[in-house]
Amino acid sequence: MTAKRDTPRRPHPATGSPAPEMSVRTAAAWALVSQYASFAIQFATSVVLARWFITPAQLGLFSIAFAAVTIVAFLQDFGVARYVNGERDLTPEKLQTAFTISVVFAWGIALLALASAVPVARFYNDPALLPVLLVVASSYLLVPLSIVPQATCQRRMDYKSNTMIEVGSSIANAATAVTLAVLGHGALALAWGAFAQQGARLVVSQWRAGVMVPWPLRLKGARPVLELGGTNSVLSTCYSITARAPELVIGRLIDNTAVGLFARASGLALQLRMLVAGAVTGVFYPAFRRVRDQGDPLGPPYLRVVAAYTGVTWPAMAGIATLAQPLIQALYGERWLAAAPLLLWVALAQLCYISLPLNADLPLLLGRKRGLIHRNIVETVLSVGLIIAAAPFGLVAVAISRFVHGLIWMVIYAPFMRAMLDFSWSSLARIYGQSLAVTLAAVAPLLASYALWAGPGACGLGQVFAMVAAGILCWLVVMRLTRHPLLDEVLGLLGEIVAALPWRKQPVSP
Repeated sequence: MTAKRDTPRRPHPATGSPAPEMSVRTAAAWALVSQYASFAIQFATSVVLARWFITPAQLGLFSIAFAAVTIVAFLQDFGVARYVNGERDLTPEKLQTAFTISVVFAWGIALLALASAVPVARFYNDPALLPVLLVVASSYLLVPLSIVPQATCQRRMDYKSNTMIEVGSSIANAATAVTLAVLGHGALALAWGAFAQQGARLVVSQWRAGVMVPWPLRLKGARPVLELGGTNSVLSTCYSITARAPELVIGRLIDNTAVGLFARASGLALQLRMLVAGAVTGVFYPAFRRVRDQGDPLGPPYLRVVAAYTGVTWPAMAGIATLAQPLIQALYGERWLAAAPLLLWVALAQLCYISLPLNADLPLLLGRKRGLIHRNIVETVLSVGLIIAAAPFGLVAVAISRFVHGLIWMVIYAPFMRAMLDFSWSSLARIYGQSLAVTLAAVAPLLASYALWAGPGACGLGQVFAMVAAGILCWLVVMRLTRHPLLDEVLGLLGEIVAALPWRKQPVSP
């Protein structure tokens, strides 16, 4: 295994040939390709499975198993990926130490997840849950050998390799899950799909990074990794509990069908959010590391990131909330219609979580771990408390609790981010106002069509497509009228993509 210091050009770890670093925009373009391709595969697979092969109860069974295992398995990364991406001077020795810690810790967590399978199945009093738990837990034995290889690709801004990793793992998941679902394996088909995804991630990441192995084992100089790992473990636990608590609580207090409906709504909202904005999140962390290392102010670039996130994702999430019933009915069919009101509230909650991007990454990068941990613990306790309080009143109440938690989340994190990055409230409010204006413009045609044409339960695909197209046009017009900062970023990104097209490249002179 080898690692290189940061230089303008460095040998590719697999070939040794020089490879220039990507610009942030080019990396973002590759990240978007990765996200859109992975989303298309996952989305098409979910529609096929839900319409013809997987019932809400079977999805609920898998969701409980996945949630139970990932609450523990989320600890596997141990902050090693952040360490590799954020370390100022990453020597081969430091990378070897990080890889050793990653593998030892992650395999321990995977074994703990396997050992918890029987107690979890007994807690839910469902024998069918045990084999699903065992398969999902076993998949995490494969994870450690892909963490560091993929992180090294991200550090050198090699998002072409990252795209190959993500798309390859998505294809493996889809092919395995659909094949086994056709053969009638139900929830186990989804579990084996998750296993195949981790296997493909391991193979492709190792290939792109040049075959990296954690041998010989090295623990010298482990303190920085362990310090970051301890912080990351607390944060991962909080995030995991917040993300997975609804399925676990609903499964215990209601039933598997209710879990399946909630998982379908929350999964669709999260997939669409990641489609719009999630791809570039990983690009910004190494980009902000560079700004930090150069000693430049972080406030102005952060506000541009806020503008980019809210300017795109707020309209998208508001559109999904407005289209909740037509989307569920068209994609998944009548038996999933009870997920529509859940999707509305979960999508609205995403507006809050998007409003302060990189709320965990930047505090770690800037050494504000303690303040981040305290806030994570508080909002996680509030999240679980809201779910437990809402569950007896039904699924819609649980979904509304997600929106309430999102509002509280903003109140908790906004002052923290402002104090750390030194931006003004007025600058943030101006961006929020511009993004709110383009959001209202984007959904206005659809809302008007519900009143003047046909309501959510009766509208056809023609009405949906026409109003979405009109909404995109209104979004662009209002973005120009309000001078939204996102407009320059969109034009700049399009310029990078056009410049990278094969037929745009000029021949090299001899």
